[in-house]
Amino acid sequence: MEDRLARIRGGGPPRRHNARTIAALTGNPGCTRRAVLDSAGADKPALAERLGFPARFGQSRFAITRGNAFEAQVKADGGKELLRLVAERLGVPVPEGATWTDLGADDDRPERSRAALTASGDGPALFDHPLLGLDVAGTRVHLEPDLVAARLAGRFHVVEIKSFPVIDGQADPGKVAAAAIQSAVYVLALRELLAAEGHDPELVSHEVVLVCPRDFANQPVASLLDVRRQLLVLRRQLARMARVEDLLAAVPAGFTVDPAADPATLAAALHEVPARYAPDCLAACELAYFCRHEARGQTGALGRPVREALGGVEEVADVLALAEGSAAPEPGQAEAAALLRAAARLRADALAGQTA
Repeated sequence: MEDRLARIRGGGPPRRHNARTIAALTGNPGCTRRAVLDSAGADKPALAERLGFPARFGQSRFAITRGNAFEAQVKADGGKELLRLVAERLGVPVPEGATWTDLGADDDRPERSRAALTASGDGPALFDHPLLGLDVAGTRVHLEPDLVAARLAGRFHVVEIKSFPVIDGQADPGKVAAAAIQSAVYVLALRELLAAEGHDPELVSHEVVLVCPRDFANQPVASLLDVRRQLLVLRRQLARMARVEDLLAAVPAGFTVDPAADPATLAAALHEVPARYAPDCLAACELAYFCRHEARGQTGALGRPVREALGGVEEVADVLALAEGSAAPEPGQAEAAALLRAAARLRADALAGQTA
């Protein structure tokens, strides 16, 4: 199995996952192409460049600098302001203080983080940048949440500090959704750590504390994110990747995406492994622009709601034929065909009315 995965990625060490890449897996759990490439640890950014469809997302240096500055501000003075924000958002009395443990400056961070997070204690505690672990497709991945608050309201809470603003009580829904998925990765990793040490994993709350700047100032404000739904999707996708032999059963024996190969060979190889493109992929997957180009003429390129509403009709040409009544629906497409014909009649009537 390891030899075959190495052949798929073209040799060399597998590309390591982090919380962002693991979170991205949950965005499109039905995509076999992504699951196979991520299980093999393929270098998708290099692959996209080689194909001529480079990824166009990521944080600018300015955004990274601004985020680091805001995080440092929130954590200043031993996390005093952060402790107040978290306590007030959880609806518990603000403690006079909390122990502060910096876990980000040690060589043996995984072991030190394990010992600190599982040690018994009574008072509130804040753990800065602990290093957690999670198994992804047979590989141990190290994850670093911004902070973990322990023994507040009797539980552990993952704290994520983001630099996008909350304006008039509202934040960008897309950015909040991305923060929720990424935070769910940390919650899962922390629960597995506690379970491995004989503690109740439910001590880790499914409510994540999100800290952002209020309006256009740097005044921090805290919100609670319920990540139970994201945890369910994450567990399902990680279990799917753990069964990598099942994934590879449908992949041609000689399949490889060695970035050293010529673009035409790479494109032909990728065409042999089914993708499930949707517009949401553009913000999360390095191969999205290649898959979008490949998906032209398919209903999936119009978005998941459109594809699902069409009842499994995959080609736009087939949709138009069903709407015109020039093609008979396949089994399971009768309802979608009837709706399409009705929509075509309404459109024709509307156009006729405009002409009249």
